[in-house]
Amino acid sequence: MTTMMRKKRNYKRCDIVLVRFPDSNLLSTTARPGLIVQAETLQTGLPQVIVAMLTSKIFRGNHPSRVPILLSTLEGKQSGLLRNSVVMTDNLATVAESAIDRVIGSIPMTKIDAALRHTLNL
Repeated sequence: MTTMMRKKRNYKRCDIVLVRFPDSNLLSTTARPGLIVQAETLQTGLPQVIVAMLTSKIFRGNHPSRVPILLSTLEGKQSGLLRNSVVMTDNLATVAESAIDRVIGSIPMTKIDAALRHTLNL
Protein backbone atom coordinates (compact mmCIF):
# COMPACT_ATOMS: atom_id res chain seq x y z
CA MET A 1 0.00 0.00 0.00
CA THR A 2 1.39 3.37 -0.99
CA THR A 3 1.62 6.28 1.42
CA MET A 4 1.79 8.87 -1.35
CA MET A 5 -1.39 10.95 -1.60
CA ARG A 6 -2.56 12.77 -4.70
CA LYS A 7 -2.69 16.55 -4.46
CA LYS A 8 -6.28 17.77 -4.19
CA ARG A 9 -7.49 19.84 -7.16
CA ASN A 10 -7.81 23.43 -6.05
CA TYR A 11 -8.77 24.97 -9.37
CA LYS A 12 -11.82 25.15 -11.63
CA ARG A 13 -12.83 25.91 -15.17
CA CYS A 14 -12.16 29.65 -15.77
CA ASP A 15 -9.07 29.71 -13.55
CA ILE A 16 -5.82 31.07 -14.89
CA VAL A 17 -3.03 28.94 -13.53
CA LEU A 18 0.73 28.92 -13.65
CA VAL A 19 1.48 25.65 -15.45
CA ARG A 20 4.35 23.82 -17.12
CA PHE A 21 2.97 24.04 -20.67
CA PRO A 22 4.44 21.83 -23.42
CA ASP A 23 6.75 23.58 -25.88
CA SER A 24 6.14 23.17 -29.61
CA ASN A 25 8.77 20.40 -29.71
CA LEU A 26 6.63 18.42 -27.20
CA LEU A 27 9.88 17.41 -25.46
CA SER A 28 10.17 20.23 -22.96
CA THR A 29 7.92 22.56 -20.99
CA THR A 30 7.87 26.21 -20.04
CA ALA A 31 6.21 27.72 -16.97
CA ARG A 32 3.54 30.09 -18.22
CA PRO A 33 -0.06 31.10 -17.60
CA GLY A 34 -2.74 28.76 -18.88
CA LEU A 35 -6.53 28.79 -18.70
CA ILE A 36 -8.40 25.75 -17.38
CA VAL A 37 -10.99 24.96 -20.08
CA GLN A 38 -11.95 21.42 -19.06
CA ALA A 39 -15.41 20.89 -17.61
CA GLU A 40 -15.30 20.47 -13.84
CA THR A 41 -17.75 17.58 -14.09
CA LEU A 42 -15.56 15.56 -16.48
CA GLN A 43 -14.56 12.48 -14.49
CA THR A 44 -11.92 10.58 -16.49
CA GLY A 45 -10.18 9.00 -13.53
CA LEU A 46 -6.90 10.42 -14.83
CA PRO A 47 -4.92 13.11 -12.97
CA GLN A 48 -4.84 15.50 -15.91
CA VAL A 49 -6.62 18.63 -17.13
CA ILE A 50 -7.09 20.49 -20.42
CA VAL A 51 -5.67 24.02 -20.56
CA ALA A 52 -5.44 26.74 -23.19
CA MET A 53 -2.13 28.53 -23.64
CA LEU A 54 -1.83 32.25 -22.97
CA THR A 55 0.67 34.51 -24.71
CA SER A 56 1.68 38.10 -24.08
CA LYS A 57 2.16 38.58 -27.84
CA ILE A 58 -1.02 40.62 -28.14
CA PHE A 59 -0.74 40.86 -31.96
CA ARG A 60 -1.78 37.19 -32.05
CA GLY A 61 -5.24 38.10 -30.75
CA ASN A 62 -6.77 38.97 -34.11
CA HIS A 63 -8.38 35.56 -34.74
CA PRO A 64 -11.79 34.07 -33.79
CA SER A 65 -10.05 31.30 -31.81
CA ARG A 66 -8.22 33.80 -29.62
CA VAL A 67 -9.42 36.11 -26.87
CA PRO A 68 -7.45 39.19 -25.78
CA ILE A 69 -7.26 39.89 -22.04
CA LEU A 70 -6.44 43.56 -21.40
CA LEU A 71 -5.28 44.57 -17.94
CA SER A 72 -7.20 47.85 -18.21
CA THR A 73 -10.52 45.92 -18.14
CA LEU A 74 -12.33 44.36 -15.19
CA GLU A 75 -11.63 40.85 -16.49
CA GLY A 76 -7.98 41.81 -16.96
CA LYS A 77 -7.75 42.98 -13.36
CA GLN A 78 -9.27 39.68 -12.13
CA SER A 79 -6.97 37.58 -14.33
CA GLY A 80 -3.87 37.84 -12.16
CA LEU A 81 -1.82 38.40 -15.30
CA LEU A 82 1.10 40.82 -15.35
CA ARG A 83 0.76 41.77 -19.04
CA ASN A 84 -1.94 42.14 -21.64
CA SER A 85 -2.36 38.63 -23.00
CA VAL A 86 -4.23 36.44 -25.45
CA VAL A 87 -6.00 33.17 -24.62
CA MET A 88 -5.26 30.84 -27.52
CA THR A 89 -8.04 28.26 -27.69
CA ASP A 90 -6.35 26.90 -30.81
CA ASN A 91 -3.40 25.86 -28.62
CA LEU A 92 -4.78 23.38 -26.10
CA ALA A 93 -2.84 20.83 -24.09
CA THR A 94 -3.69 18.06 -21.69
CA VAL A 95 -1.32 18.43 -18.75
CA ALA A 96 -0.79 16.43 -15.60
CA GLU A 97 -2.40 18.02 -12.57
CA SER A 98 1.07 17.95 -11.02
CA ALA A 99 2.21 20.41 -13.75
CA ILE A 100 -0.05 23.09 -12.26
CA ASP A 101 1.75 25.24 -9.72
CA ARG A 102 -1.07 27.53 -8.55
CA VAL A 103 -4.10 29.61 -9.50
CA ILE A 104 -3.25 33.25 -10.24
CA GLY A 105 -6.72 34.55 -11.21
CA SER A 106 -9.80 33.83 -13.26
CA ILE A 107 -11.79 35.21 -16.19
CA PRO A 108 -15.38 34.92 -17.45
CA MET A 109 -15.84 32.09 -19.94
CA THR A 110 -18.39 33.61 -22.37
CA LYS A 111 -15.83 34.80 -24.94
CA ILE A 112 -13.65 31.76 -24.31
CA ASP A 113 -16.56 29.40 -24.98
CA ALA A 114 -17.27 31.19 -28.29
CA ALA A 115 -13.60 30.88 -29.26
CA LEU A 116 -13.59 27.18 -28.31
CA ARG A 117 -16.69 26.61 -30.46
CA HIS A 118 -14.84 28.20 -33.40
CA THR A 119 -11.67 26.19 -32.75
CA LEU A 120 -13.53 22.89 -32.46
CA ASN A 121 -16.18 23.67 -35.11
CA LEU A 122 -19.03 23.05 -32.65
